[in-house]
Amino acid sequence: MKTFALSALLALAIPAMAPAAEASLIQKSVASTERPDSDRERDARDKPGEVMAFAGIKPGMTVVDMFSAGGYWTELLAGAVGPSGKVLAVNNLPYAAFSKEGAAKRFTEGRLPNVERRLIEASWFNLPPKSADLVLIVMAFHDVYWIDEKEGWPEIHTDGFIESLKRVLKPGGKLVIIDHNAAAGSGKEAVGKLHRLNEEWVKKTLAAHGFVFEKAYDGLRNPADQFDKMVYDAAVKGKTDRYVQMYRVK
Repeated sequence: MKTFALSALLALAIPAMAPAAEASLIQKSVASTERPDSDRERDARDKPGEVMAFAGIKPGMTVVDMFSAGGYWTELLAGAVGPSGKVLAVNNLPYAAFSKEGAAKRFTEGRLPNVERRLIEASWFNLPPKSADLVLIVMAFHDVYWIDEKEGWPEIHTDGFIESLKRVLKPGGKLVIIDHNAAAGSGKEAVGKLHRLNEEWVKKTLAAHGFVFEKAYDGLRNPADQFDKMVYDAAVKGKTDRYVQMYRVK
């Protein structure tokens, strides 16, 4: 009951910028009693209602949940785009292996009928071109720059990944990235050490590929974060400074 009440309150906190029809579906998706308790407990930290309103999620949209893992965001998006919309839950082999048990529980036959699951090779993936209204990458864009062959995470051709993102988006389509911030002036070297990626470095990298920065949402920020600590360190775990950025493809 406590988790349901919390979800309902969070749903009501959706910004007024979301038109009534979209806000209604977003609210229903967040407050759905069909969602696992573990998901609804996570809502207080991730503020999904506010994030989806910021992203402009609307009924009928096609959304790519890139590196969707166990599908926390996939389920939320599926509810928010409604039966006329579609969500592509996309993983590469390492993400699929990591989230195998959670995904098996979530994606039981017929449970999320407007979701399609895809397995890709991330360096150059071939989702249908100009098919998506929005791509969402949550706490995973830094993983494009992560390399750990021992743990089964291969090197990704980063330029190929970003160009593939552009190819799947419709003209004017949006890319929303949520990630752990890193110290000012740092670059991809922070990924291997700390699983972090500086927000300004991300802006410059995406701008070089033709993405236009549009706006940011500050609801997940934490100025008290300690940028010298790994995101899994007990001192900062679940409390990192997270940026939410929206880009438009030309």
